[in-house]
Amino acid sequence: MRAVKVVDYDPSWPRLFADISAEISILLGNLVLSIDHIGSTSVPGLAAKPKIDLDVVTISDDVLPMAIEMLRAADFVFHSDREEKRWAFTRYHEAYGFKLYLCEPGNRAHRERILFRDYLRDHPERATAYADLKRRLAVEAGGDWDFYTGGKTQFVSETLRLAYLSSIGVFH
Repeated sequence: MRAVKVVDYDPSWPRLFADISAEISILLGNLVLSIDHIGSTSVPGLAAKPKIDLDVVTISDDVLPMAIEMLRAADFVFHSDREEKRWAFTRYHEAYGFKLYLCEPGNRAHRERILFRDYLRDHPERATAYADLKRRLAVEAGGDWDFYTGGKTQFVSETLRLAYLSSIGVFH
């Protein structure tokens, strides 16, 4: 098993996202509604796995089959439908990789990822707690990715609850 690697924030991550975002914009053109930097690399100062995560939202679910084929042809490795109506792709370089999720407008998982990202950006103390949890889990996981991912579930759920309450003005 490959070890879970969590590294300090790298100020080059926004540029790497911008580069891949520009490539995807050119590749998929008018099939794309938005391209969003998500995941830990999208939160300034947050420790993360050295992999840029992005959600590519298409203009409609009708164009998904065409977009999937275009990404495959551009050397993105297709993994699957994540059962959240999000199609996962990866592409790796020497020091970092990309994980791209293709989804339709209104996708619930996409909305939650944006809500989670924005809450961490606005609440540095929560982002620090998340970084601490991820570092601890990476050591404890010993290469068990299910353990690592599962160990974050409660924190992510609680953060989404706080973000939702904050967004409706119940809780600041």
